[in-house]
Amino acid sequence: QVRVVESGGGVVQFGGSLGLSCAASPGIFTIRSMGWYRQARGKERELVATITTDGSETYADSVKDRFTISMNNANHTVYLQMRSLRPEDTAVYYCMAQTRSYFWGQGTWVTVTS
Repeated sequence: QVRVVESGGGVVQFGGSLGLSCAASPGIFTIRSMGWYRQARGKERELVATITTDGSETYADSVKDRFTISMNNANHTVYLQMRSLRPEDTAVYYCMAQTRSYFWGQGTWVTVTS
């Protein structure tokens, strides 16, 4: 079992910036990738960004050029720097850690006010 804990989130105004971080405790397992997904009220969970341990990044089209994902492999921590935030970015943001399975954090709210 891999423990995944997010921190950050909160309320920010339109056009503002916010950062999220997430730490995984993989134990004997090897982390292959980590990332962020989000789920807005009444919608399905969707990909935001992922990063592999060799640095390969993937972004949803809706966040490209606004969000940046990074990872510290040594302490299994992933970061998401969000800027130029929009009300449509409002959602619960979930951290994901991938070993042979996928493990999820409890989620953290990001609310963008107009």
